[in-house]
Amino acid sequence: MALLTWGIVYRAHHVASDATLIKVAWIFALGTVVFAGYFVAVLVAPLAAYLQTFAPIYIVDGYVRYREPDERSRVDACGYAAVLFANRTVAGEWEWLGRQRLPNATIPALVEFSRYAGIHKIDGKSTGLLPDEELPLLAIGIATRRGRRADL
Repeated sequence: MALLTWGIVYRAHHVASDATLIKVAWIFALGTVVFAGYFVAVLVAPLAAYLQTFAPIYIVDGYVRYREPDERSRVDACGYAAVLFANRTVAGEWEWLGRQRLPNATIPALVEFSRYAGIHKIDGKSTGLLPDEELPLLAIGIATRRGRRADL
């Protein structure tokens, strides 16, 4: 659209019979600005998610703390799961979505997690957050797979 705007302005200045075209050039210029804003707004979230995949995956020999949902929880949430270091300080906490309501409990565990996604494995058992097998090309069809879920 920017090239179209530039072309209209150029033609209006260089071809005498098309001098009135300059009156519509602002429409295409406005369209260019709106499209650029839309482009940025649509790509901010996916780009941020993509960049988060380069963040490290942590392995902690500590504890997993489960707690019941509170007043700020989503309607379909069944509680919260947190990774605790050996000294019981919180490494991260995530809302847990599942079928069963989580009890208030703390268990010792070897936990694999990432800050952006949550708990990947507890004592080597997958939570279902990430696929265990190889991903298909471009991850096409991954959302329709019925994997294991760790309802604890």
